[in-house]
Amino acid sequence: MEIKKVLVPVDFSENSRKILEAAGSLSGMCKAKLHVVFVVQSFDDYSGFFVPHMPVAKFEEEMVEAAEKKMEKFLEGHKDVEAKILVGDVAEEIIRHAEETGMDMIVMGTHGYKGLEKVMFGSVAEKVVRSSPCPVLTINPYKNL
Repeated sequence: MEIKKVLVPVDFSENSRKILEAAGSLSGMCKAKLHVVFVVQSFDDYSGFFVPHMPVAKFEEEMVEAAEKKMEKFLEGHKDVEAKILVGDVAEEIIRHAEETGMDMIVMGTHGYKGLEKVMFGSVAEKVVRSSPCPVLTINPYKNL
C-alpha cells in the first residue's frame, strides 16, 4: 500500500499538536502530503433544542472564520500542509472528506477535549474507524509520543 495523502483531523487542543507531530513524522517517512482538517460542529441537528440569539447560519459563519484563524496559528512552522475547515457532523465530515479527496490514511487521536462533549457525541475516533474508506491510525496522546 502506498501512502501519498495523510488526513489529520484536529481540534486545536494540545493533544492535536502531538498527533500532528506524529502524523508529520509518518508522512515524512512515506513522502506523503499532510492534509489537516478542523470540523465546525453543525448546529442544524440541535435547532429544536434552543432559540439562538442570532441566526444559526451567521453563528456557523463566525465559527468558521474563527477556526480559519486558529488553524493558521496552529500550523505555524509546518510547511507544505494543506488545511481545510469543514462544517457538519465531525465524524461524518472527516469520512466524507477522506472519500472525496482520496486519502490513503487518517491519523487521529483517541482523545480530544474531555468532558461533556464525549458523552454527548460519542467517540469521533470510533465512528471514523468504523466507517473510514482508508486505514486509520489512532494515537493515544497520553502515551509517550
